[in-house]
Amino acid sequence: MSTLETRVLLDLGEIGASDGELAGGKAANLGELSAAGFRVPPGFCISTLAYDEVCRELTGDLIDRLPGSAAEIRYRLADAEIPAELAAAITAAYAELGPDAPVAVRSSATAEDLPHASFAGQQDTYLNVIGEAALLDAVRRCWSSLWTDRAVAYRAANDIDHRAVRLAVVVQRMVDATAAGVLFTANPVTGRRTETVIDANTGLGESVVSGAVTPDHFAVESGRITARRLGDKPTSVHPKPGGGTETVAQQGNQPSITDDQACGLAALGSEVARHCGGPQDIEWAIDGDGTTWLTQSRPITTLFPLPAEPHDGLHVYLSINVAQGVYRPITPMGAATLALTFNNLMRNLGIPTDGPRPKLWRQADGWLFADITSMTRNKIGRAVAPKVFAMAEARTGKVFESLLDDPRLPLDPKVPWPLLRRLAGIFARTKAPIEAMRTLRDPKRARERIFGMVREIRAELAAGPEPSSARERLAAARRSVTEIAVPRIAQIPPRMLPALVLSRLLPKLAGKAATAEEVQIVLRGIPHNVTTEMDLELWGIAQLARRDPETARLFAGSSIDELAEHYQSRKLPVEVQNELDAFLERYGHRTVAEIDIGVPRWSEAPAHVLGLVANYVQTGESGHDADEQYRRGVADAERMAAEIVSRLKNPLRARVVGFAMDRVRQLAGLREMPKYCIVLAIANARKHLLAVGRELASTGRLERAEDVFFLDYDELAEAVSGADHRNLVAQQRETHERELRRRHPPRVLLSDGTEPEATLPTPAVDGQLIGTSASAGTVTGTARVVRDPVRARLALGEILVAPSTDPGWTPLFLTAGGLVMEMGGPNSHGATVAREYGIPAVVGVPEATTRITDGQRITVHGATGTVELDR
Repeated sequence: MSTLETRVLLDLGEIGASDGELAGGKAANLGELSAAGFRVPPGFCISTLAYDEVCRELTGDLIDRLPGSAAEIRYRLADAEIPAELAAAITAAYAELGPDAPVAVRSSATAEDLPHASFAGQQDTYLNVIGEAALLDAVRRCWSSLWTDRAVAYRAANDIDHRAVRLAVVVQRMVDATAAGVLFTANPVTGRRTETVIDANTGLGESVVSGAVTPDHFAVESGRITARRLGDKPTSVHPKPGGGTETVAQQGNQPSITDDQACGLAALGSEVARHCGGPQDIEWAIDGDGTTWLTQSRPITTLFPLPAEPHDGLHVYLSINVAQGVYRPITPMGAATLALTFNNLMRNLGIPTDGPRPKLWRQADGWLFADITSMTRNKIGRAVAPKVFAMAEARTGKVFESLLDDPRLPLDPKVPWPLLRRLAGIFARTKAPIEAMRTLRDPKRARERIFGMVREIRAELAAGPEPSSARERLAAARRSVTEIAVPRIAQIPPRMLPALVLSRLLPKLAGKAATAEEVQIVLRGIPHNVTTEMDLELWGIAQLARRDPETARLFAGSSIDELAEHYQSRKLPVEVQNELDAFLERYGHRTVAEIDIGVPRWSEAPAHVLGLVANYVQTGESGHDADEQYRRGVADAERMAAEIVSRLKNPLRARVVGFAMDRVRQLAGLREMPKYCIVLAIANARKHLLAVGRELASTGRLERAEDVFFLDYDELAEAVSGADHRNLVAQQRETHERELRRRHPPRVLLSDGTEPEATLPTPAVDGQLIGTSASAGTVTGTARVVRDPVRARLALGEILVAPSTDPGWTPLFLTAGGLVMEMGGPNSHGATVAREYGIPAVVGVPEATTRITDGQRITVHGATGTVELDR
């Protein structure tokens, strides 16, 4: 069959991995396995050329009307006439499998079994097909299944062009299976790459794949059964005489396969995964002779990517994305810039480094991690790390603690002298104890020094002659971070340390004189916070616009894009235009996910800012005043601080508590300054890199200027020197766009792929979600689930439900009635700003954006850290 010049029919055993466009993903995978010596049922493939010949004309005029036209396409294909020559070739190939041989007829689409989308179950399979007429009918039905509603929706969700997809059909001899099922060569729930999981039932695998029964479940690791659970399987599927299948009742209390068979399947799966170069989702069947057959293998597309680990043993990684509130992958240049930043920050703190990134830096497909394995191995790390992590991201501390009993992470009883010496070196180099005492004594002077650093960074970034060549601009981009921003940023932490320590100690210092909720009230309206000032300044612009009825109508009646066009063409009223100019001059370097240099700044794409102003204008019409709300927060905080001090009978303790609260209020706002400064440098570096990109695009070495962000500094330097990296850019852009679709980055990841949080029990309370208290108070309102704040509108009093937040999200807080976040801790960015605005907030709520429905009524109990869901 493979010698046919038309290539319409292909012998399954002679199809290779490169034949995907002709044979589809399923057939190409099976052919590859067969050629490699794995046992695959014999058969043939009706290639995509047959689909083109029969089906293209029947679907062409309807594709533009999808999804509404899907039913009409299916009807046309199911009723299609197969040309006589093609039908004869199919039946001749079928005859070679044996007279009226029972066969499985499987769909094999070209956009199938991709690294980012498996298309599992999207097209149809027909089992125990017997006879020529039945075979040709099954082929037509496979073609038509390319256009089921579920397949059309799946392609749309994965941004796959309907016109680019074609369908081949695999015809294989049926396996007379005594047992069948699926196996994953990595645990798809926990991500553990060393654990194989197997689901099985007697008879054909259809009962397992379709979910008709609860199958027997086995987990195998290192050649032994680590988990075994018999399923509730009252039925199994078997071939019917004459064709088709039937469901048969059975006694489901016996295992469908033995432990030895399970271990054998796991070993076979490992061989397949090694051959395919990655974890596989495999369908298998065992016949009456005990022979195991592979009926399908495709990549597991849901596993989180793993960093390359240069060292042996189990390693523990902390997500930098989660810690920074960035719920999306970082571009390659963004990751390189952050590595450059951290590396130079460590050097400025006196920590020796080798190479272009920190020793403990790890990254995988835009997800950034720090290797924190050493913290699990010593007593200091075990004692301190959970508390530190919980301050920044509540659930991370619990996940870390869950690892401490893992025998693969044994405690080293020795005193960690290298760590202590390193900490002593940092304190000596930065003069942290001295600077901390100076800051406590004179907080105003400390603030003025930090604000002075900001002015210095701005001035130096703007100083000097403009670079004239791509090479000079590349050097200027690096210098923005390494020489201008980082040396100054390294001086800020010692001045922030007193506020961090005192805010942590406040509840203990106050003791019974104040509840946890009252201590949180003291933290409202914290001054000198650059992010709060930014939000309130934007509110002020909106109120300026609202005071003029014509301008208010313009903002209320125009789309975000129309408002952005008005601003950029300078058609807004002069006063509002000038205020927006001033705002973007001060804050235009910011944006959502602002630590990623690959993300456009507000100054480049001001539509989001204009949309926020429009939302504020409408909110202001309802009588809400964010300025007044903030002032009330300040007054409430000062009043509560005085009241707590008055309750303390011991004069010395009262003075200590009063001093601590005063210093926290004077200094806590500085926590935003390191990030503010580095984002200034990132924005400046982005400007230089875009100029490099424009020069390379003009000479054809890049397709467009923005492609520079899909290279790192070394790769971009090669492009500047003449290398053609367009293919590399395309690959890395594709990876980035694939990862943008990933909803859930792990807080903590192990080097064997395990996400420890997946193994933690989640407290189950009917109608209630449990997180961590971040800002006191109780509010009931409509939940607004927002995964991307750009263009999001939040009506007054609605409760913002988000995966995480960074400064680009905070303007939404001015109108929010409350806040619920999946990530974050009591000292995370979102929690801090929520307290300052006095809105109830609960953070660290697992799966909040999926368990809460947009528009649902919920109640946020900020003090107890719970969220009630209305039914």
